[in-house]
Amino acid sequence: MRVAVVGASGYVGLELLRVLRRHPEVEIAAVTSEQRAGRPLGEAFPGLAGLLDLRLEANDPAALAGRCELAFTGLPHAVSAPTVAGLREAGIAVVDVSGDFRLHDLADYERWYGRHGAPDWFGKGVYGLPELHRDAIAGAELVAAPGCYPTGALLPLVPFLRAGRIEPAPIHVDSKSGVSGAGRKPDADLLFAEIDGSFKAYNVGGAHRHVPEIEQEASLAAGEPVRIAFTPHLLPATRGLATSVYARPRGALTSAEARSLLAEAWADEPFVRLLPEGTLPSLAAVRGTNFCDVQAVVDERTGSLLLLSAIDNLGKGAAGQAVQCMNAMRGWPETTALLEAPLLP
Repeated sequence: MRVAVVGASGYVGLELLRVLRRHPEVEIAAVTSEQRAGRPLGEAFPGLAGLLDLRLEANDPAALAGRCELAFTGLPHAVSAPTVAGLREAGIAVVDVSGDFRLHDLADYERWYGRHGAPDWFGKGVYGLPELHRDAIAGAELVAAPGCYPTGALLPLVPFLRAGRIEPAPIHVDSKSGVSGAGRKPDADLLFAEIDGSFKAYNVGGAHRHVPEIEQEASLAAGEPVRIAFTPHLLPATRGLATSVYARPRGALTSAEARSLLAEAWADEPFVRLLPEGTLPSLAAVRGTNFCDVQAVVDERTGSLLLLSAIDNLGKGAAGQAVQCMNAMRGWPETTALLEAPLLP
């Protein structure tokens, strides 16, 4: 199948190229970049020299008509929506990695993101977390890949919400992400000299745009409204995302029972790994992969449930997840091109 990567010069776009190169069912037919249009891919990114003989093009959905069957859009929110609309109108299936099609309610989107760039297409996408919505993704033509923070929070959390084993509010989610999660953009706060040896929270007090996304999917899992108190942090690292979720159990719950619930929920999922008792998720173990490592511990002194996860924000948090969605859309094994060992050290 011929595919295009729209926004190929961003971190997610480059990671998509790295994964798609080894996909046996895929031919990368086109790559776009507004800033680098006209340049050979190997010239713009020397690490790809000799690996992909393509020239970067301007972002023009109509120009891709007839040249590919599916496109990945790795563009910023608001910019992505009209591009996705143009691609779909050209008959091209889309896996979108922006936030433009993840939410179900347009008013929620406008509250958190502003005016939508393609309101006629809003609500027509499937939320692309295969572990939760595999049946809906199969055969879909527009899939909205989840954000990295929601992925890291939902995979350890959803089994407890589905089972009714925790209180729905407030659930505290504390996450730490590598700086690549902010994308490739000139920002003084993301300079090496600013982040090296530092660590800080940002968008605190429920101000982060991933809050409604986490609450939407958590509420669907629980069958009742769920409220998330979310605090993101910036790590002095390039890639990786570690999440700690704090919840109050409904009734008695032991660590063994919590681990058993996770084990049962994700037993057949190739990318969710419940770690052995006493082993905690680490970024190094998932860097460069599509895995999500999870662990559950009950603090017997306070009675609280601690859920831990680790993902690569560019892997299971973005590009890897997008490829997993494509595999599900086309009926291929979801593990195709994604069973890579972590980048160690």
